[in-house]
Amino acid sequence: MEPPALSQDQRRNPLDQLPVPPGKLAYGCWRLAGTWNAAAIDDERRKQAETAVMTAIDAGFTVFDHADIYCDGEAEQLFGDTLKKQPSLREKIILASKCGIRFAGKPDPQSPYRYDFSKDHIIRSCEGSLKRLGTDHLDILMLHRPDFLGHPYEVAEAVVYLQSRGMIRLFGASNFSLSQIEMYHRAGVKIAVHQIEISLVAHQAVSDGRLDQCIQHHITPMAWSPLSRGFLGDGLRPDFEHQTSETGSSLLETMDEIAGEIDTNRSGVALAWLLKHPAGIMPVIGSIHPERIRKAMQASRIELSRDHWYRLTEAALGSRLP
Repeated sequence: MEPPALSQDQRRNPLDQLPVPPGKLAYGCWRLAGTWNAAAIDDERRKQAETAVMTAIDAGFTVFDHADIYCDGEAEQLFGDTLKKQPSLREKIILASKCGIRFAGKPDPQSPYRYDFSKDHIIRSCEGSLKRLGTDHLDILMLHRPDFLGHPYEVAEAVVYLQSRGMIRLFGASNFSLSQIEMYHRAGVKIAVHQIEISLVAHQAVSDGRLDQCIQHHITPMAWSPLSRGFLGDGLRPDFEHQTSETGSSLLETMDEIAGEIDTNRSGVALAWLLKHPAGIMPVIGSIHPERIRKAMQASRIELSRDHWYRLTEAALGSRLP
């Protein structure tokens, strides 16, 4: 018996309603500034940032991921400066940004590092991002990290306000739990995107239900740090325990073996592993090096077999599947 065909509604991607096709990868803009100190940004860095953005667009990236805290807004400003030079680019891209994190010492010296999902802060943050980016709307606005004092109905009011005025198109979350996503959905807040850490090292979302939830609710999962800060690519920096563990070494060996079998490199294997998942994971690539940006987009065309995917998963777990 033939299985029933899935309807268009069952297959739909929430990003498909945007006027620009989202593509398989997103370009993460937090490295554009190259620092958390705005005073350290010089003309050379501005030129590097512009080159990186233009390289990403030329390579085929359409989704550009920001946050208001990246160098205290300077990463958005650098991107906005590039758009100001070529305004026609805005119609070819999807702009996303995040808000909700507030730094210590702002606005008062005694203010702690905290999260803020108040209606006023969300609206004010969105207005700031729009001004720095030089655009009248964000395609996606995400809440950066959960605010324990945030109320979903107050967030819903902010979303209605921003969408009714054309300031945002879609709304999303970042680093939320299963219950938090459900809570916001029940409050009428449609979560279109959920940005979480997913990689062959940070693979908990595969088994803890978050990716299942994305499929269930038609949420696009965006994977931040898909190369685990370079460990799964060419920029190995042994700063974390997993990078010197026996499991980490075995994982890299398996990645190298499969890379040889399908004629790619570690980065290509790591990204292909994410792209294979049926939830439609969108890896967020953050390099400012033109060659790495181009290679990442090339990797999006790599197809892993089911056997390859499970070999990598087994190596990532450090043991056979139960």
